[in-house]
Amino acid sequence: MELHETTLIHAPIGRVFDLARSIEVHLLGNTHFGEQATAGTKSGLIVMGEQVTWRARHFGVRQYLTSAITAYDRPEYFQDTMLRGAFRSMQHDHYFRELAPGEDGSPRTEMRDDFRFAAPLGPLGWLAERLVLRRYMRALLVERNVIIRQVAESGEWQRYLR
Repeated sequence: MELHETTLIHAPIGRVFDLARSIEVHLLGNTHFGEQATAGTKSGLIVMGEQVTWRARHFGVRQYLTSAITAYDRPEYFQDTMLRGAFRSMQHDHYFRELAPGEDGSPRTEMRDDFRFAAPLGPLGWLAERLVLRRYMRALLVERNVIIRQVAESGEWQRYLR
């Protein structure tokens, strides 16, 4: 299953790129799932080769997912890939493109997500992807992007990028 999201953010490309790899910013959008970084890089900005293990409750079940940064080209691209977790596979490509300044001269960045996942359990997983997981995962992705945009466009970003 593939999902694609594009978000326009009124902030410089480097700021948006760094906020997208901030463990703390990631957690801002997932507090209602009780998400925590429990192993690996548990705070700060994750970089190439580093791993993080997330613990969260989804569909009433506590789950763990370990992912690693498997490609990295600051400030235009990075990729995270699931190493262990409930899915058969999961890979997330993050693209950043600097746009022409807005009418007020402010910097603008396009953030694009290409997100691929596959559920386990063969035909049952295929059905779950189409009936439940596509909508659920898209909502998580959109929620994450709203948080990144809000933090990047406010003075709040300075708390996360020291």
